[in-house]
Amino acid sequence: MSDKPIIVWFRQDLRLTDHPALARAIETGRPVVPVYILDDTGPGQWALGAASRWWLHHSLLELAADIERRGARLVLRTGAARAVIPALCAEVGAEAVHVSRMYEPWAAALERDLKADLEPAGVALRRFPGSLLREPEEIATQSGGPYKVYTPFWRALRDLGVPRPPVAASAHIASPARAVGSDDLAAWGLLPTRPDWAGGLRDAWVPGEAGARKRLTTFIASALKGYKEDRNRPDLPATSRLSPHLHFGELSPSTIWHAVASAAGGSGKLDADSEHFLKELVWREFSAHLLFHFPDLPDSPFRPEFAAFPWREDASGLAAWQKGRTGYPIVDAGMRELWHTGYMHNRVRMIVGSFLVKDLLVPWQQGEAWFWDTLVDADLANNAASWQWIAGSGADAAPYFRVFNPVLQGQKFDPEGTYVRRWVPELGKLPAGDIHAPWQAAAATLQAAGVVLGQTYPHPILDHAMARDRALSHYEAVKVKA
Repeated sequence: MSDKPIIVWFRQDLRLTDHPALARAIETGRPVVPVYILDDTGPGQWALGAASRWWLHHSLLELAADIERRGARLVLRTGAARAVIPALCAEVGAEAVHVSRMYEPWAAALERDLKADLEPAGVALRRFPGSLLREPEEIATQSGGPYKVYTPFWRALRDLGVPRPPVAASAHIASPARAVGSDDLAAWGLLPTRPDWAGGLRDAWVPGEAGARKRLTTFIASALKGYKEDRNRPDLPATSRLSPHLHFGELSPSTIWHAVASAAGGSGKLDADSEHFLKELVWREFSAHLLFHFPDLPDSPFRPEFAAFPWREDASGLAAWQKGRTGYPIVDAGMRELWHTGYMHNRVRMIVGSFLVKDLLVPWQQGEAWFWDTLVDADLANNAASWQWIAGSGADAAPYFRVFNPVLQGQKFDPEGTYVRRWVPELGKLPAGDIHAPWQAAAATLQAAGVVLGQTYPHPILDHAMARDRALSHYEAVKVKA
């Protein structure tokens, strides 16, 4: 047997369990060189945002420790992957590079380019699945094209049968006899220092494969039952909070699918709560499907008529939205949760997204960019597809005329004001009947709660009814022109 090593190139697959690229390398019996490359050149404007860099640091720490416990070492390198990988192959005398597929436009192009670069040197680049339940090429309409509506996509994926079961991690990873040089993770500067704004992230999250598995177990035990109804309530601990673990590949979607199906009885028949959760897991698949087939999704409206939409430049409105100072409590609570924890409840994401693009008429790309920098689960496909959905310009988009009323949404999904009280504490003493519209509260009620509008909490930066009418007129004009 050849002693030439195999490089396993980690990217958004920072785990050892259910990792086909790693498993196949180990099966060969050859030495394995696990490597992670910090490459900010290829993604361009979509290089990792600040919150994602925080997560990456801690996830790599955990991955490195897991690999070391199995007898190998994670090699860290920086630079353009197209240059780093061939250089590392030459350095260690690698026979092959194993990598899990990615679906971002630059990542897919990099895989093709590297394959062509390595072949003349006799090094094979082998791509493996593992980041999705099904590869994009496996799901097509009867005409052979991509799906553009979610529900038929879900049915097509479901009809392919149960996803493959996850594969356990190997207990040992063979390592080359000669040590391979590695960067120092701390020197990458992924963590914030001046100021250190990550205190809320540290309180909220445990990055890494072990933290991901614990989060999955906790969700199934405490929140899967009742999920279909309770998932819309930001005041309840009723969501999985698995999205960052999924994005960084600390859990495979197959692992999640089988764990949830097993909790539902394992007979193949899902209860309403389990099916609804798995449908949301498949929304992630649908987003990746769209990005794979329509690589302009993060930048351009999926529905071309929206290129003519009369968006507004509103720097002050955008800043108020980013800081959680719009005067609409449910919007401000969501934006402050995002800033503090790197996360936002999904129902609230829809509310704040609607407020930005429909009340303020700020282009959806500006919201997409802010989420990219501040979310620990910033995923290009999910982020782009979801912002286009709320803007009405995307595939399977919400009806263009749907404009979320932030007061009614708060009253419906945070009925006691628990979520708002947590993230907008200056309103904490207001009664539930007033907390979602403090400008409508009686003067005596405001005074008793210590609220002075315009001082302790802002007046609304616009009138929602007026903004709704304005948005609908713009949307109607675009529809007429289409």
